[in-house]
Amino acid sequence: MVGSVPQLDTVLLDQSHGPALLDAEAQLSKYRNILGRLDLVALKPSDSRDFIREIAQSL
Repeated sequence: MVGSVPQLDTVLLDQSHGPALLDAEAQLSKYRNILGRLDLVALKPSDSRDFIREIAQSL
């Protein structure tokens, strides 16, 4: 996942001592890889809604 202006891509990490901004290409590459893998295994929006609805109904 690359933004429309890759030079402006930044990862914001919330940490206990405050936010950390990562913008080095090696760091961004790591997070792009993670997001890409998550995208491959994530449910489609309609499937996510159905799944959440099933859980809510079972409570």
